Amino acid sequence: MTLSDVVYVCLGLGALGAAVLPRVVSKRPLSLPMVFLAAGVLIELLPVGVPSVDPVRDRLWVEHTTEVCVIVSLMGAGLAIDRPFGWRRWSSAWRLLGITMPLTVAAVALLAWGLLDWPPAAALLLGAVLAPTDPVLAGEVRVGEPLGTERDEDEVRFSLTSEAGLNDGLAFPFVYAAIALAAAAGTGWSADWIGSWAMTDLLGKCAVGLAVGGGVGWLLGWMFFRARAPELRLSEHMEGFVALGATFVAYGVAEVLHGYGFLSVFVTACVIRAAERSHGYHKVLHEFTEQIERLLTAVLLFMLGGYLVAGALSALTFMGAVLGALVLLVVRPLTGWLAQVRTVMGKKERAVVALFGIRGIGSLFYLAYALGQDSFGGLERELWAIVALTVVISVVLHGVMASPAIGYLERRREGAELGGRS
Repeated sequence: MTLSDVVYVCLGLGALGAAVLPRVVSKRPLSLPMVFLAAGVLIELLPVGVPSVDPVRDRLWVEHTTEVCVIVSLMGAGLAIDRPFGWRRWSSAWRLLGITMPLTVAAVALLAWGLLDWPPAAALLLGAVLAPTDPVLAGEVRVGEPLGTERDEDEVRFSLTSEAGLNDGLAFPFVYAAIALAAAAGTGWSADWIGSWAMTDLLGKCAVGLAVGGGVGWLLGWMFFRARAPELRLSEHMEGFVALGATFVAYGVAEVLHGYGFLSVFVTACVIRAAERSHGYHKVLHEFTEQIERLLTAVLLFMLGGYLVAGALSALTFMGAVLGALVLLVVRPLTGWLAQVRTVMGKKERAVVALFGIRGIGSLFYLAYALGQDSFGGLERELWAIVALTVVISVVLHGVMASPAIGYLERRREGAELGGRS
């Protein structure tokens, strides 16, 4: 038996598991990410010699694999949202982006600075990396498939899905601020970078990402549903892999033009969805992206589980572990609740939105990317330890709580509907 044989077996079992497990864990206090994370831990403990991934040593591989997983997930999330775009209709998303996200960045950065005595650049980076919620691991609390029932896109599901779809792109300005601050620290703490960062990284790249997403989405929407030539009207052929083409075109064009590709992909998906909102082709595209996302998630969480056993937490300090727990148990719930003050949601719904700020693959990508630009004072191992721990806690905590929480809200809603009819 060779090492490649073992890898093939693991890949095959992972692919089969990605197909079977969603139905097995449905409606249970368990999630697909939890299963694959546990599988990675168990396989690494067995004497079979499966290679583990070290994100410091294998940084480039981790960066690009997580990058692909996130953009595929963003396309799926955008295609799944039935709600038409609008400032009032999407008010819950704007609140979470405008209030929760910057407050989370600031709170985590202050905690890292105060509890860990980290330099400001590394503290800001940790805040930026752990601020965005994750569209990849949030399957249980995301909106349902396109053209689903009204229950599949209640306010809780919509808030969490739209937040994850947008804040994965809007975390980039904070990451770039941390990189710029790290560079400034090496040249005498000059503040000259702030103006350039605000104009380029905060405003310019966001504008490019939005413009590219809108343009590519409009063009593809026209081609899919309204092109005169039947060869171009791809909705008539019902081929799901086209979703990958849309994803990579939107992402690639935005990045070539120095914009935020994550933002572009999500906007592209939303614009395609709006081009012909009731067409069944959206369901085909969404199902394909969901399958690819599931496979990539299985691989990445399997690798994360192996990394945990191979020494991911060896650089973790007690205060670092405390910080990771505080992000999920204190910072997110408080900032998430503040964003929803005076909204239409009831207290129970607000509590679920505030608590389910899932951290995952997006955080792994941002950290891998940032550490490719600067070493942040040699804190790579400590950063990976805290981020890995936070993601693991999120996978377990939110995986256990998601189905019961959503089920409880659905039963309350059904009870209210029955009461109203009587």
